Amino acid sequence: MSESVVLPALGESVTEGTVTRWLKKVGDSVNVDEPLVEVSTDKVDTEIPSPVAGVIEQILVQEDETVQVGAVLVIIGTGSGSGSAAPQAPAAEAPVAAPVAAPVAPPVVAPPAPVAAPVAPPVVAPPAPVAAPVVVAPPAPVAAPFAPMSSSTDAGYVTPLVRKFAQDSGVDLSRVVGTGVGGRIRKEDVLAATSASSSQAAPAAAYVPAPVSAQRGTTEPMSRLRKVLAERAVASMVSSAQLTTVVEVDVTRIAEMRKSVQARFTAATGTKLNFMPFFFLASAEALRSNPKLNASIEGENINYHPSENISFAVDTERGLLTPVIRDAASLNLAQIAQQIADLASRTRENKLKPDEMMGGTFTLTNTGSRGALFDTPVVFLPQVAILGTGVVQKRPVVITGADGQESIAIRSMVYLALSYDHRLIDGADASRYLVEVKARLEDANFTANLGI
Repeated sequence: MSESVVLPALGESVTEGTVTRWLKKVGDSVNVDEPLVEVSTDKVDTEIPSPVAGVIEQILVQEDETVQVGAVLVIIGTGSGSGSAAPQAPAAEAPVAAPVAAPVAPPVVAPPAPVAAPVAPPVVAPPAPVAAPVVVAPPAPVAAPFAPMSSSTDAGYVTPLVRKFAQDSGVDLSRVVGTGVGGRIRKEDVLAATSASSSQAAPAAAYVPAPVSAQRGTTEPMSRLRKVLAERAVASMVSSAQLTTVVEVDVTRIAEMRKSVQARFTAATGTKLNFMPFFFLASAEALRSNPKLNASIEGENINYHPSENISFAVDTERGLLTPVIRDAASLNLAQIAQQIADLASRTRENKLKPDEMMGGTFTLTNTGSRGALFDTPVVFLPQVAILGTGVVQKRPVVITGADGQESIAIRSMVYLALSYDHRLIDGADASRYLVEVKARLEDANFTANLGI
């Protein structure tokens, strides 16, 4: 008996979606909740899991085709029906050669990736008869040997979360053997490779240039998501008057507090306590007394929002996405840290619901996550302000002791850069807000806000 899988509702305001990549092909087996197809909307890219187990008999919507919510995407049966004989494989896969091991491999181990690609293509890259451009992970600090790859050059599909984890860990995925279904690389495989690298670590070497990106000298079409981001960025810059104000903040007390409570916090929440929850809470609390920064311009009226719904930027292979933490000023550090970890993880895995990216009234972006001191972030309408947090660095600064004497000390410092819409917010408004956030962070009286 065959069952139809339809495009589900992906949010209140989403009425259609574009199939960007099939993760299965006709004849493949699929389990319940196993990723089946990637779909892009004007709000988010996401994976559609299979609601049933069986064999792919027919694929009715091809890659790059846009359909309405409720449209039938694929027919899944037992594999014995006549539908499985129909030539319904996506047209874009026609020029790709079949894997060498296809005649003997069981149907569940053949991931739909081009044989010629050294690593899985990014989730937004369209299939091509030649190796797709990839985002190259930075080299591991030490060239530690991992387990050799199998003879096949097909590395299999790697989820964005695993790819991001490998990139952050400095692990080259082409040198990792996957232990998942069909040789898929899992997070545990990256952890094992990281452990192997640590156990065989050599003394720190001199700077090693990053490998040349496979995208160098190539051309590829913009993804649907990138087009939307580009249009919104240009529209925001054209329609608003943006400028940036920067302050420097001493977060040494917060750094000391993190060390003292880290073990208890991790045990209680399952996540580490980094600087981001402190920035979140301080910025959200300051919005309550500085409502201009938590507002929007609607025609000739100013709408001051009743709650502090903070969007935060997440770097993904598909582009920058901004899930929302609602009523952030009423949350404690544990709740904020858990929501950041959950939303960021599901954003990178294409598991985020479109509604979870809507309704933000202010944005926080951690520009220091890749080592930047600060930048001038862009305000996206209808919001009127965005706060960028730079990298926390130890450096010598002049401090004043309780006796009024000045001295030089090593302190943990960070730059906060606030971009805002000058149509509504003046420089004095921006400075008042930043000074309030700075005072809250430097006072570091967060004991009652830990939530553990």
